[in-house]
Amino acid sequence: MCGIFGYIGFRDAMPLLIDGLRRLEYRGYDSAGLAILNDGLEVHKCIGRVDDLAAIVPTIIPGMIGIAHTRWATHGSVTDANAHPHTSEDGSIAIVHNGIIENSRALRNWLIAEGVLLKSETDSEVIAHLVHRARADGLSPVDSVRRALTHTRGTWGVCAVFRDENIIICARNGSPLVLGIGDDETYVASDPHALTAHTNRVIFLDDGDIAELTAGDVQTGRLDGGVSGAEITTIDESWGEAELGDYPHYMLKEIYEQPEALRQCISGRTILADGNGKLRGLDLTPQELQAIPHVRLIGCGTALHACQLGRLAIERLARVPALAHVASEFRSNDPVIDPAALHFAVSQSGETADTLSAVKEIQMKNARVMGVVNVVGSSIARQCGQGVYIHSGPEQAVASTKAFSNMVAALTLFALQIGRARSLSREPGVRLVKALEEIPGQIEDYLENQGPLSEAVEAVQDADIVLFLGRGPSAPVAREGALKLMEVAYIPCLAYPAGEMKHGPIALLEEGSPVVVIAPNDKFKQKTISNIQECRARGAKIILIHEAGDDIAEEADISIPVGSTDPMISPLLTVIPLQLLAYQTGLARGCDVDKPRNLAKSVTVE
Repeated sequence: MCGIFGYIGFRDAMPLLIDGLRRLEYRGYDSAGLAILNDGLEVHKCIGRVDDLAAIVPTIIPGMIGIAHTRWATHGSVTDANAHPHTSEDGSIAIVHNGIIENSRALRNWLIAEGVLLKSETDSEVIAHLVHRARADGLSPVDSVRRALTHTRGTWGVCAVFRDENIIICARNGSPLVLGIGDDETYVASDPHALTAHTNRVIFLDDGDIAELTAGDVQTGRLDGGVSGAEITTIDESWGEAELGDYPHYMLKEIYEQPEALRQCISGRTILADGNGKLRGLDLTPQELQAIPHVRLIGCGTALHACQLGRLAIERLARVPALAHVASEFRSNDPVIDPAALHFAVSQSGETADTLSAVKEIQMKNARVMGVVNVVGSSIARQCGQGVYIHSGPEQAVASTKAFSNMVAALTLFALQIGRARSLSREPGVRLVKALEEIPGQIEDYLENQGPLSEAVEAVQDADIVLFLGRGPSAPVAREGALKLMEVAYIPCLAYPAGEMKHGPIALLEEGSPVVVIAPNDKFKQKTISNIQECRARGAKIILIHEAGDDIAEEADISIPVGSTDPMISPLLTVIPLQLLAYQTGLARGCDVDKPRNLAKSVTVE
């Protein structure tokens, strides 16, 4: 949550800060603001989007040092006063903060008792006042921030600028910060995507790191006074390539990018002759794969649905017990961890706080955990040390599409790899590899002929609730379809395994109720037909996603055909019309499909 961007160098900071915030706006868009050092600290902030901020700032603001912030509200309502940056009482210090200060209430009460006038409802403001008090005691800027943060409990990515100092101080604990090293200029951002327009030389701060930034130079250390292990890394400049081009929205662009994204994910990872997959980042021998007693997969939201599909693939192909866990519940439920088991932490951003906490819990109990992430150098990737990059490329829309497909593909490749190391014979492995390699072309074929999606949009756009049903691998697809429609069209949705529909959701059905059913031609087909008929008997309108040419189409009011493939990877096809249904319904309802209300791309708070 929240986006931070900072600059110190030889150029005017203001346009760079605005551009940086635009690149980070998917992290939060309740409010935006900036602080620039010139004769003093000039602060501008407002509720709304970055464009709203750009509209109120002066055309020219002299100053070559500044910090900026786009907010996803946690503590305090969406107001101008609660927007960042926050300043000390005398205006000599400005800070921006991503994270949650858990003891902010106690700190606010103490500051008020000390006579400090607080201007906002946020937990973040206390940091500015604590830093100011440390400066008043004669401490240096870096030591002032260090002391201030020793009084706080929680998570932070924080940056501070000072009226009388040509520096930026940054510190991290649980919320990501990346430093960019240019020629006589230095940047800081919440993720590397915002930096690639300026430099590919970055430093990923670790939890407990603190850094002093000057023009073209960085000094790093630890909050406890120790030595930081931070070092310069070169990142792929393609992470900056996220322009809309001819597309009206990022969500649509990323839906259409799925075939190429899948090719990137699969490339070099299939062995057709052997019917096998090879995820080199796992670095596991066949003997090690054979010894794994069970697999656990952990994720949130879309990543969780990919985990659920990964679980099914692992159990089917390898006959190894597998579980998919909600990351936010995992740590707090005191899980029993088997050190011999294999764990996967699945996250597009690699920064999801709940998933990162689960990783640390697993490692604390001496078990292996592999990252399945999209963003290179992200916190989960670095914390795990081993794992798989899904190679989706940058994903700007808040509602994830292509990352879901690539997560599923990567986990399927692992299932194939562990299956071939155990009991899976070559022939089914070859068939699955061929199917995986054909999937991108099949998605392209569907995108050229999408079926009666406009009819489906008309059926759901004014519904009070939409029910999504599927069996086997189609059940997680139903959940993903429901999630997408809720995210971008704000329609209440339920998703159930089709057989469970009789145990509650059927009570909601009445004449005209839209029911979206995902029904590839698999072993569950006849049971699914029975569930469809039960819905139709109550007057429901059936929107059916099915294989082209299948006679199950006769059961539908609206029939949307896709290609035929192996049932295990049918989700890679059947999810596409659901993504488009959500996108088109969101547009029909006048919603901002790229930046849905109350959501953010990267959830860095628990």
